[in-house]
Amino acid sequence: MTLQQLHAVKLWHVSHKHDCPIEYHTWDTVLTVWLVGWMGEPAALLLWWPEVAVACALFFFAPTAYVALRRSLHQRGRLRCDWLESLSR
Repeated sequence: MTLQQLHAVKLWHVSHKHDCPIEYHTWDTVLTVWLVGWMGEPAALLLWWPEVAVACALFFFAPTAYVALRRSLHQRGRLRCDWLESLSR
């Protein structure tokens, strides 16, 4: 995902915070995990913690994986996801 896409989804969640509070907090959690990956990777490499470095590298993909999961559930009719439209703008 690009930073513009991340920002578009965040704007959607902020504007619908009162209607969808769980969605809002879930997206904040996904962004927090992503940020932990970016901040933790250099520290893990400097301190030579290979397991943590691998985990942090996987955290880089948290937003993309979450969006892919939500898109898949939405397409199968299992979960409605209104904010997917904000990605195509």
